[in-house]
Amino acid sequence: MRIILLVLLSCLLLAGCSDDAGPRQAPVTLSADITRTSYGVAHIRANDFAGLGFGLAYAYAQDNVCMLADSFLTVRGERSRYFGGEAMATAGTAGEYSVLVDYLNLHNFALRNEDSDFFFKAYLDPARLRASYQSASAEATALLAGYAAGYNRYLRERGGDLPAACRGVPWVKPISVEDVYLLIAEKALHASGELFAREIVAAARDAPGSPAPIQASLAKWTNEGLGSNAIALGGDATVDGRGMLLANPHFPWFSSDRFYQVHLTIPGTYDVMGASLGGLPIVVIGFNKDVAWTHTVTTAAHFTTFRLPLDKRDPSGGTYLIDGQPLRMTERAVDVDLLQQDGTLRTKRRVFRESGLGMQMAMPGIPLGPDDILVLADPNRDNTRLIDQWIAMGKSDSVQALQASLARVMGLPWVNTVAADRHGNTLFADYSVVPHVSPAKFASDCLLFAPLLMLDGARTSCHWGRDPNAPAGIFSDASAPAMARRDYVANSNDSYWLTNSRQLLTGPPPYGYSPLYGAVGVPQHLRTRLGFLQLDERLAQRGRLDIVDLAELLFSNRVHAAELVLPDLLAACRGVTDATTVAACAVLGGWDRKVDLQSRGAILFREFWLHASALPDKWAIPFDPGDPVRTPRGVAAQAVAPMLVMLKEAAQRLLAFGIGLDAPLGQFQSETRNGQRYPMHGGIGDVDGVYNALHMKTGLSERGYENVAWGTSYIQLVRFDEAGPVAHGLLAYSQSTDPTSPYYADQLPLYSAKALVLLPFTDDQIAADGNYRRMTVSND
Repeated sequence: MRIILLVLLSCLLLAGCSDDAGPRQAPVTLSADITRTSYGVAHIRANDFAGLGFGLAYAYAQDNVCMLADSFLTVRGERSRYFGGEAMATAGTAGEYSVLVDYLNLHNFALRNEDSDFFFKAYLDPARLRASYQSASAEATALLAGYAAGYNRYLRERGGDLPAACRGVPWVKPISVEDVYLLIAEKALHASGELFAREIVAAARDAPGSPAPIQASLAKWTNEGLGSNAIALGGDATVDGRGMLLANPHFPWFSSDRFYQVHLTIPGTYDVMGASLGGLPIVVIGFNKDVAWTHTVTTAAHFTTFRLPLDKRDPSGGTYLIDGQPLRMTERAVDVDLLQQDGTLRTKRRVFRESGLGMQMAMPGIPLGPDDILVLADPNRDNTRLIDQWIAMGKSDSVQALQASLARVMGLPWVNTVAADRHGNTLFADYSVVPHVSPAKFASDCLLFAPLLMLDGARTSCHWGRDPNAPAGIFSDASAPAMARRDYVANSNDSYWLTNSRQLLTGPPPYGYSPLYGAVGVPQHLRTRLGFLQLDERLAQRGRLDIVDLAELLFSNRVHAAELVLPDLLAACRGVTDATTVAACAVLGGWDRKVDLQSRGAILFREFWLHASALPDKWAIPFDPGDPVRTPRGVAAQAVAPMLVMLKEAAQRLLAFGIGLDAPLGQFQSETRNGQRYPMHGGIGDVDGVYNALHMKTGLSERGYENVAWGTSYIQLVRFDEAGPVAHGLLAYSQSTDPTSPYYADQLPLYSAKALVLLPFTDDQIAADGNYRRMTVSND
């Protein structure tokens, strides 16, 4: 019955069912009010979740229709049909757009269109997703169907009048709710299946696997390209005794992983403002009248692999053994249409094999015998709980209620949650989707190859465990790291271990949490260390903080690596006679040790530290697990000489490009839109210890560092007064990817000036906005 109702609802909303299904039903009327305030922030008001999804899709398409169309094209596995199979699945096919495309380019393992299509068609099965969505709530079901209808409504209205990037192209076409399922599923795979797309396709074509060395392949599941800072202050640390939140996700500045500022309201039911991601019809980082939350990418692993022995009695290689018993692999034939040079289409077929533990992969360099195979076990492949998770979070009226919603749904694919409420409570929780591999199992002989988390699939005793209070194969909240405090919790993408510098989180005895959640007792990244250092310093100075303090922490632009090494390095400079090195030392001696626009010496130090940071045994004072914020530090005696050589080499690079050693950063770090250059402050985060991380697409050239790849994106600082939330923020790269839109670059000057603006939440605030405009859309 559930699946019948789901199909019927989708048909009614999309008006897409044929007469063959029975008497034709009148389409459901969908309607939403879309109000725009300054900088194109979209406020969607509807009477139900279907209308909310309808209005959000329409508004998002107004700003990003080409990017969204390209994303649907990618997850449907149709890139080769329109662009040819041999072309790389790069952003060039649609301006700066594409979902998997640029995310994979960022990690240097992009796919050809053909491989991208085969991966998505094989790994994301619409029928499998449709069956999984049977357990979704009626609210989530309506929201997704409404989203598809809203996008289609926009396309019908615009006809061929679309932005230049996708005007008149055949791949922009109406979608079904299953296309929305696919796009949401793709988001869930960022830290699991998507990382091994090439290896999965390689196994299907019986090729030797990825040409990348094993180290490069394994590095793909680190969190490069996706990160964040988060601070939640509780009542014991704020001037008013209420909670405050800093949300500073570091995400790509391209693709549908860009954030989008939105406010979603169903009167009396749901009222949440914040940011969504392209294709997700819900606020993922945001606030309501009682609670504010954000996410940081977790260190937890969201997959394992298994080694399975093949049954030698089966010459086809399609039978494997578990506990000595033979089991057949399932096979799935996948067809991809390839555009030929003469304009015709050729269909290519590949057969993918899957065990009961996961899909077969081909990867060189790992310890497999000649009769073994490798399979990927991915708990997020069937995770259709994301939308219900964020709906429930948005309805929470306290940190406790939000935590209960996380525990009940367990739908977050690869992020921590950091939250604060108006009552002065805070929360950190890694209730993400993590395979149920206990510490005891790790201590046994089940783990065969740690870098790939490869377990012995031949023994059921080494398979994932089960928790009756969680979806199959993952941990429940009872076994996951969490901390609630009244002073603060914080995270900058290191593990749960350092969540509050006064209370390290180690987990229950005797083993603690599963190692899959991340390492404890290890050196922290410099960005993490600076976050805690400057927060603890300010609390020691002032006792209680206000929202201005959080803004100043965010944009302090301190370079913690410089703070740690320059005192010793500059002392060593006193004995230097080489003219270039002397000049470089003088510049660094006068530098403010920041990455502000006017900072002189920031470029020189970055070029120096990009190399010096890789020196082994460079620290004078080693890491102390009892003092993870302040250790390691200082320059070891044996590292001084090579550092001085590297400093000279950095200076020579700048001079070769015609850049002065004391050139201000803002003159040589910029984002260009429509020919206009916007100077950018910020540093490279984990490497140099800058809290406000900003990674540029290019290395240094005579033009400096050009255009942002990823980093600070959506910002929200939220406090609460007696009436509700008071929020300030911005979207650094702006709302729209359409170069002709007024919202294409209008927030870049805000970021450049470190200017946060009020985020209008109440009806009065929205109506008072100087750029207020309102429209009603419906599917009539």
